[in-house]
Amino acid sequence: MANDIRIEKIDDYRWRIPKTGGMRVPGLIYASEDLLRHIKLDQSPKQVANVAHLPGIVKYSLAMPDMHWGYGFPIGGVAATDLESGVISPGGVGYDINCGCRLLRTDLTYEDVKPKLEELARNLFNNIPCGVGSTGVIKLTPQEEKKVLKEGAVWAVRNGYGDMEDVERTEEGGKMEAADPAAVSDRAITRGREQLGTLGSGNHFLEVDLIEQVYDEAVARAFGLEAGNIAILIHSGSRGFGYQVCDDYLHTMGKAVHKYNIKLPDRQLASAPLRSPEGEAYFSAMACAANYAWANRQCLMHWTRETFEKTLGISPTDLNLKLVYDVCHNIAKKERHVVDGKEIEVCVHRKGATRAFPAGHPDVPECYRDVGQPVLIPGDMGTNSYVLVGTQLAMQETFGSTCHGAGRVRSRSQSKRVTDSHALLKDLEQKGIIVMARGKRTIAEEAPEAYKDVDKVVEVVHRAGISRKVAKLRPLCVIKG
Repeated sequence: MANDIRIEKIDDYRWRIPKTGGMRVPGLIYASEDLLRHIKLDQSPKQVANVAHLPGIVKYSLAMPDMHWGYGFPIGGVAATDLESGVISPGGVGYDINCGCRLLRTDLTYEDVKPKLEELARNLFNNIPCGVGSTGVIKLTPQEEKKVLKEGAVWAVRNGYGDMEDVERTEEGGKMEAADPAAVSDRAITRGREQLGTLGSGNHFLEVDLIEQVYDEAVARAFGLEAGNIAILIHSGSRGFGYQVCDDYLHTMGKAVHKYNIKLPDRQLASAPLRSPEGEAYFSAMACAANYAWANRQCLMHWTRETFEKTLGISPTDLNLKLVYDVCHNIAKKERHVVDGKEIEVCVHRKGATRAFPAGHPDVPECYRDVGQPVLIPGDMGTNSYVLVGTQLAMQETFGSTCHGAGRVRSRSQSKRVTDSHALLKDLEQKGIIVMARGKRTIAEEAPEAYKDVDKVVEVVHRAGISRKVAKLRPLCVIKG
C-alpha cells in the first residue's frame, strides 16, 4: 500500500506529493478522487516519490490518471531531466519501447461494413500476425534490419508499405535521428529479425471502430474524423527487439549507478548521466527500438489497408483510408521546455504517457499546426477509445504530456484467475463486438474489469486541461494476440 506517502489535494484533478527526504522535486498526480482511491491501492505513488530522487530532474515527478505500479517508474509516469546534470533511466521508458497507437480514418460508414464485418474481422486476424512470439512475412537480413533501425517508418515506405504522407503524420516523422545500430546487442538483432510487421500479444490490438461521438467539430474536421464513420486503431510496439534493448541496458545501468556514485531509493531506477558513454549508448539503442516500432506499425497499417480493400471490394479512392496520426507512449525524447521561466533542453521520459503538443508547436505536423497534435487514447478490450488534442497548458505543466490509456487495476495473473473467458466473449458479442484472439488466456488477461474506466481517465485530463476531447470511438471488432 502507498499509505506512507503524503498526498495533498491541489484541486479536483491535481494532487501533490510534497518534497521530503532526498526528493529533488515534488510529485504531481493527475486524478479524480475516485481514481485516486484505486491509485493508492498499489505502490505507484511511492514510485512517483522515488522518481523525484533522480539527479537532474526538473519541476515535478509527474503521473497521469491511468497510473499504476511499474518497473522503477510508475506506468503513467513523466519526468524531465536536465541534459547537462541529469540522468536517463530505462525504467522511465519501459520494456516495450515506443509502444504506441496509430489511428486510421476512412470514408466508410457502419452500414458499409456491417454486412461483411465478421468476414473483415476474420481476414484481419488471418492477415495480421499476432500472439506471443509471432513472426511475420518480412524476413530481414542483419544488414537490412540495421537499415530499419536507422530509418524507421521511412524504411517501410521505401519498401512499398505505404507512402510519404504516412511518415509526415507520424511522431518524429517515424524516425529518431539518434539511432545507432552499433549500440544494439546481437541478441536484440536476432530477436527483431522475424518480428517486423507483427502485432504481438498482451494489451496490443487492432480494432475496427465506429466514430460514435464528436466533441469538437472543428478539430475533428482537421483530423478527418466524422461521426458515423469507420476508423481503425492499431496498438503495438517494438516487440522482442525493444524488450531486449531494455533488458541489456538495465544491466549496463546497474553498473553505471556505482561507477557514477548515483544514490537512488530503488535499484529499478538504475540510470546513467545523459552525457556519459552509457547514457548516450542507451539513448541510441532506444532510438533504434523506437524506429523499429514505427516501421512495425507502418507495415501493419499497409496490410490493414489491403485487407479492407479486398474484403469490401472497394477501390483505394472510395475507401480513402488515411493515417490520422501515430503517437508513442513509451519513450525518452530530447525536447525544449520552459523551466523556471527559462527555455532549456531536457530529456522527457514518458512511460505510459502520450505527447500532447499544442497548436503552433513546430513538432506538430503542418496539417495540424493550427489545431494541435492528435492524442490517441486506447481503451481496453471492448470499451471506448478516444481522440484528444494537445494544449498549451500541457506544455506549461506536464512537458506536453497526457495519459495513454485506461491503466490496469488487476495484474494479468489476477485477471486470469477471476475471469471466465467464455462468458466475457458472450457478453462482448451481445454488445455487438467481435473479438478474435490466439488464445483464451489473452481474453482473460485483457478483460475490461482488469482496467480503470477509460471514460473517467480521459475526463480527468480533459477537465485538468492537459488535453481536450475531440472524438469517442466504439469498437466493432477487436483483433488480439
